[in-house]
Amino acid sequence: MSLDTEDFKVPAGKTVNLKDYDSCWAPKWAKKQEEKDGKKAVKEQALKLLKANRQKLSELQELFWASNTYSLLIVLQGMDAAGKDSTISHVMSGVNPQGCQVTSFKTPSAEELDHDFLWRHTKALPERGSIGIFNRSYYEDVLIVKVRPEVLAAQKLPTGDEGKLFWNHRYEDINMFERHLIRNGTVVLKFFLNVSKKRQKQRLLERLETPAKEWKFSLTDLSERSKWDDYMAAYQEMLSKTSTEWAPWYIIPADKKWVAHASISEVIVSKIKQLDLKYPVLSREQCVALKKAKIELEKE
Repeated sequence: MSLDTEDFKVPAGKTVNLKDYDSCWAPKWAKKQEEKDGKKAVKEQALKLLKANRQKLSELQELFWASNTYSLLIVLQGMDAAGKDSTISHVMSGVNPQGCQVTSFKTPSAEELDHDFLWRHTKALPERGSIGIFNRSYYEDVLIVKVRPEVLAAQKLPTGDEGKLFWNHRYEDINMFERHLIRNGTVVLKFFLNVSKKRQKQRLLERLETPAKEWKFSLTDLSERSKWDDYMAAYQEMLSKTSTEWAPWYIIPADKKWVAHASISEVIVSKIKQLDLKYPVLSREQCVALKKAKIELEKE
């Protein structure tokens, strides 16, 4: 039982049409099992897969930290209620908090607006040996900033670049930024949680109908939902322009949360395994010192 996550990867140079991606996708084994044993049995199997991947990730994180060679940046993008928070909660619940940091980017502060759009994200990058998760990211600067011109106006940029040229320059800046990170040891994994408009409506209503979830609802959710088509167009162009050989996008089916969680965990585990990390090898002098330390402890 597994998921072929390579199917979710956007090839570099491909023009993306989100209508070609099924937000309600499920693997063949899940469809067969649902027909045989029902939805509950499928979810139980999915939880087993996720649990196994969490255990692998926990083990790999220790090796990742000990090798002190790479850092890992996980970028999560998606519409409101796409499942970004629950993905972090379910996929990363087994990792050591000391080696993992989650950053949620909100409206830029006055200080942040006085710097280039990548500045605040650069400050939040994970250190070597650590995992960093961006819940929304610098990609908002080619999404909400593109859909809502008033947000771009607040950045007070010099005049000159306009229209398509401006956005192409931003895509180029992002691609070169990620290339720089990767050349310096940061592994970049980017996930777009592809939720349908219908499923988003269900989840937003659930927030309003469940007292324990009411705090999650914001009136801005409705405002952003009213511009759904504009956002889909912005996402399609972003995915087309910034899925590169060095940092490809994964378009993750997000209508079924278990599919999203299992898929993302598979990609993360697979990527860290590909790094072929090793625990540090001690020098002869260090081994001698450890033996002496052991003798001293045994004498106590």
